[in-house]
Formats: sequence, C-alpha cells, structure tokens
Amino acid sequence: MQVFKLIELMGHEQVSFCQDQKSGLKAIIAIHNTNLGPAMGGTRLFPYGSEEDALKDVLRLSQAMTYKAACANIPAGGGKGVIIAKPEQKTQKLFAAYGSFVETFKGRFITGEDLNISVENVRQMFAKTHYLVGLQERYGGAGRATAIGIACGMQAARKFYFGNENLHGLKVAVQGVGKVGQNLCQLLSAQRVELFASDPITARVQEAHRLYGAHIVDIDEIYDLDVDIFAPCALGGIINSRTIPKLKMAIVAGSANNQLENEEIHSRMLAEQQIIYCPDYVINAGGLINVYDEMMGIEENISLARVRKIADTLMEVFKLAEDNNITTLEASKRLAEQRFLKGRYDKPLVKQ
Repeated sequence: MQVFKLIELMGHEQVSFCQDQKSGLKAIIAIHNTNLGPAMGGTRLFPYGSEEDALKDVLRLSQAMTYKAACANIPAGGGKGVIIAKPEQKTQKLFAAYGSFVETFKGRFITGEDLNISVENVRQMFAKTHYLVGLQERYGGAGRATAIGIACGMQAARKFYFGNENLHGLKVAVQGVGKVGQNLCQLLSAQRVELFASDPITARVQEAHRLYGAHIVDIDEIYDLDVDIFAPCALGGIINSRTIPKLKMAIVAGSANNQLENEEIHSRMLAEQQIIYCPDYVINAGGLINVYDEMMGIEENISLARVRKIADTLMEVFKLAEDNNITTLEASKRLAEQRFLKGRYDKPLVKQ
C-alpha cells in the first residue's frame, strides 16, 4: 500500500498515528481540508481487520466530512478519528490517552462521538482536551438531529421526483436501529410509515418493533424487500455490486457514512437502476449541525431550522443532477467543492 500516494490522491493535509502502550491505544486522526475552518469529525472505535482497513476508513470518513460541512454551510473543515479496538476494550485510560492525542492538534481537529463511542466516552476525553463537541447533547443530541435531517431528506426526494412529499403509507426499510435508526423510526412512525428494521443486535430491533411496530427482518433480507425507501443507518460500503441488483426501492436515504463501496461505480449503478440516491454526507449532516450549534450556543429553534434546510440543499443537488445529466453524488460534490475549494476561514471556531 502506497500510503503517501493515497493521501495525496484524496487531498488530505495531515494524517497522524498514535500508540500508547499503557492504555493500549492505537489510533489514527486524518485531517482532510481546513479551508473553511478547523477540521470537525467524530471518532469511531472499531476492531478493524487490519491497520490498512483502519487507514482507508479514516481517510474516506474525513474526506466526507469536508463535503458534509461545506454542503451544510458550516464554517469547518473535515477530519475524523479512528481507534482500533473492540467495544469491550474501552477504558477510561484509553479515552484519556486519546484525549491527549487530540490535544496535540491544538484545535485544528475537533471531535465527538461516533460508532461505538458514547457521550460518556467523550467526557472521559475531556480530562485531557477541550476540543470536543456533543458533551451536553442539547436539542435531543446528534442522533436525533441526524434523524430529523434524514426524514426531511426523504420528503425532499419524494417531492422533487414524485411531486408529493407526504410519506404516509410508504414502506421504509431501516438498516441499523441504533441511536439514529431508533429516532428515525419514531419520526417515520408518527407519519404512519410502515417500517421494516434490521440490526445485528436483537434488542434493538425488538425495541423498534415494540415501540413503532417495525417488522423485524434478517440483516441479509433487508436488501431484498419491496419497499419505497431504503435507509442505511449502520456501517458504510453496503451499497455495492452484490447488493444493488437486489434493490427494489425508489429512494436510498440514510445516515450511514460512505454507503457506496465505490462512489463512482455504484452511484452510476444506482442511477442506471433508476434508484434515487440521497448523498450520505448531505442528508446526514444534522448531527454535525447539532454539535456545531451546541458549541456556538445557537438557540434550539434556529438549530433545528438549520437541520431542516438539509431538504433545501438536497433539492439543489437534485436539480443540478437533472440539469447536467449527472448522478446526484457528482452534483453534491460539485456543490461542495464550489464552497470549500474557494473558501477561507480565519476566525477561531471554538469559543474561547
């Protein structure tokens, strides 16, 4: 693997590795672009199969954060952190060591929760660094805000392509019913949507069934369902050459990062199959908006209004794609690059 070549091709500014023998920490932080401001992005903890897998993940995730911030009109750049570990290996010492690692960036990287990282874990990092977001979980927290953005995005896709934003009576398959997925099920249930849910953790799908009447389906069966909308809310890379031929839905709109295993190939495959793809870093920006607004002390009604404007951004993406006969992914990239490649931001992002 040519590490520097890969970093150059993806346009990253900095990639840093950290190992702490006392705590067992093995982590990577990637800063993609800081044209619009310091890099913001959560940290995920995952037992990657190899260090190469971890590096590829953090590079893709941090790059997506740059596009997400630009599309969401947040004055921040893109960054991400990954910790190579199993969830049962989490300790206070591990997160204190990671906090020390974050502190070395002196504000160029600001982080918070992501996969397998709880608010409590972020608070454990706080012992060593203040460059953190999401500590207070205001306005329902990032998971709630992300779900609101996803629901609004679904309505935007329905309105643009089908002339009716009403979700009532539709069938929606939710893959992954963790923090975002559960909130999404609640929002869609209130709109009388028929829900189908899958998750490797049985208790989660049972809760979605008990609270929102979701049909429980096998984790592999979710791709074969004849539904209107598919909402990937778990891991990335699940939309690929193996799963796309199975898909029968009209719209893909979910919160998972890097849903497409290969962006260019699989965005075109979806388009050829006449499936509308809501680019992940556009539709799932609610969490970023939430933690940024929390940090800046922006009022709840204003913050939630900003989250709902994700629908407006998607409408802009859909029109750009239609007018130029390109995929929605390419349209979203053009929109984001117009902003972050030209933009400069020289004010401190973190309140002092």
